[in-house]
Amino acid sequence: MCLALPARVVELLPKLRAIVDLGGVRKEVSIDLVDDAQTDDYVIVHVGYAIGKIDPEEAQRTLALFAELSAAQNTLQPSQNMREML
Repeated sequence: MCLALPARVVELLPKLRAIVDLGGVRKEVSIDLVDDAQTDDYVIVHVGYAIGKIDPEEAQRTLALFAELSAAQNTLQPSQNMREML
C-alpha cells in the first residue's frame, strides 16, 4: 500500500526543490510536478515528490485522521494488527 501525505511547504529551494513539514518532520522534496507551489501551501507528497496541491482545511482533516489512526494503533494489544481492526 502506498501513501501520499499532506505536507506544508516551509521553504522553497533552487532547482524546483522545497523543504516540507510532514507532521513535525522536515524533508526535502521535488516540486517539479507542482508549478505554483509557494511557502505555506499544502502539497501531497509521495516518494519524495510533491504531486499536487491540497486545500489547507482538507490537509488538516487528513492529518487529524492520521493522528487518530496512530493513537488507535498504539492502544492495540500486541497480538492485534491493522487487519483485525478492519
